[in-house]
Amino acid sequence: MTFDAADFYNFGKFMYRNWFSCMVYKEASRMRQVNLAVVGAGVIGKRHIREIANSDQCRLAAIVDPSTEAAACAASFGVPLRRDYRELLEEDRIDAVVVCTPNGTHVEIGSACINRGIPVLVEKPIADDLARARAFADASRVARVPVLVGHHRRHNPAVRAAKKAIVEGRIGNVVAANVMCLAYKPEAYFSEPWRRRAGGGPILINMIHEIDLIRHLCGEVVTVQAASTNRTRGYEVEDSAACTLELESGTVVNISLSDTAASPWNWDTAAGEDRQLFDYRPVPTHFFAGTDGALSLPDCALWSYVGEKGRDRPIHDQRISMEEGNVYANQLRHFVDVVRGTAEPLTSAQDATQTLAVTLAVMAAAQTGQKIDLRTDARFKAAGGAT
Repeated sequence: MTFDAADFYNFGKFMYRNWFSCMVYKEASRMRQVNLAVVGAGVIGKRHIREIANSDQCRLAAIVDPSTEAAACAASFGVPLRRDYRELLEEDRIDAVVVCTPNGTHVEIGSACINRGIPVLVEKPIADDLARARAFADASRVARVPVLVGHHRRHNPAVRAAKKAIVEGRIGNVVAANVMCLAYKPEAYFSEPWRRRAGGGPILINMIHEIDLIRHLCGEVVTVQAASTNRTRGYEVEDSAACTLELESGTVVNISLSDTAASPWNWDTAAGEDRQLFDYRPVPTHFFAGTDGALSLPDCALWSYVGEKGRDRPIHDQRISMEEGNVYANQLRHFVDVVRGTAEPLTSAQDATQTLAVTLAVMAAAQTGQKIDLRTDARFKAAGGAT
């Protein structure tokens, strides 16, 4: 059998058409709306539901929650309501799941999704137990099913701008940081019993955000010292705490925390990420001091000297530029990209496990009064690291 030039030309044309059709199909698959289900229709669940409903990149496919209030929510958005996540996984065709349930259920629900090859966005903390978090992270890695953990501040335009400024060396080497997380939660907040029990307090609910932000901006934590008290409210969980973190870089970080402090100095109030839920007061709450300058967040004020440095010299401030954007919408767009396979999770299960390890070390240090070295303490060592 012989082939002439026309045969080779026709064969090439055939192959090109097939390749082009395949590329078009793949692109259409990437760009079609992603079907998302939300498990848990509480405060943060409703926030995710609103963002999904407002997005042109994804579609709200179902809500999972046994409460009467959730039934009304599902009806208002015109989507099916499932009372149990197992029912959802058995009956519904979904591309990904957002898990917004109490901390102790994250691994169970997330693992069920992974076992079915379904990508998942799990609200922080990834778990309330480090062993379970590690197992979940390992399962995600082995199954090659992505998990994005909802440390949403990483998607805030101010945090992105700060990360860029620090990486570019605009404040030099960061030598110290101070973080204030001081807010007053009303008594109604504690109507959910789990919020009064161990694991439901502000260290695991709120300080974990601050620890993740420090890791994201400044690097890994190596030692922890802490103190906590429940004297004001008297619940099983702490209501106030403070910790000192030493980073690999030598940076020293102090974090002050309370959910019984009448104060504007907390991220929810200062950043304005959810102005329907929180009053907005644009005050700085996070302070980073470096060898060449200083930076505060969320106002993105950068302080530096013009010319020679010295405390007797004039120091000037400027606002570093940042993009516009809704942090939850940014996170959702990123999750859609993760589901489509065009992005890696900004906060993977392995990364979030390391944040959890530091947070649990803070709790342990507060209980014992002992300094904890994460490099040598078997309880917190090798928790997965940043990815």
